[in-house]
Amino acid sequence: MYEIKESSTNQLNKAIAINRCPVTFTLDKIGGRWKALIIYHLIDGPRRYGALKKSLPAITEKMLIQQLKELEADDLLTREVKPVVPPHVTYQLTESGQALAPVLKAMAEWGFTYNTSISESSGVCVMEG
Repeated sequence: MYEIKESSTNQLNKAIAINRCPVTFTLDKIGGRWKALIIYHLIDGPRRYGALKKSLPAITEKMLIQQLKELEADDLLTREVKPVVPPHVTYQLTESGQALAPVLKAMAEWGFTYNTSISESSGVCVMEG
């Protein structure tokens, strides 16, 4: 990977935008291809790692782990490890993560309305490889 120069003008502008604009702040937390989908799949309750991976077949192991760590660091989900062999890892939305449910459902409705290639019967947010 590469190192981010924290003192760059771009990074300073990004920090200002995130701290002053609630939309930018939200997009920083759930933006990208996978975070919103992971949250969406956790809305109905806790899920094990394997179930999340199965619901997002196009995501790589590395990317799923990275995105889960970022969501945990942003306090949008919690990770519970049960001390058994093999490890039993469960992910669950925090209160702030659960508060995103109406936002993500509204985004799905908007997508169904304005993307004519999506049908509501095809299932929501299951991305094939």
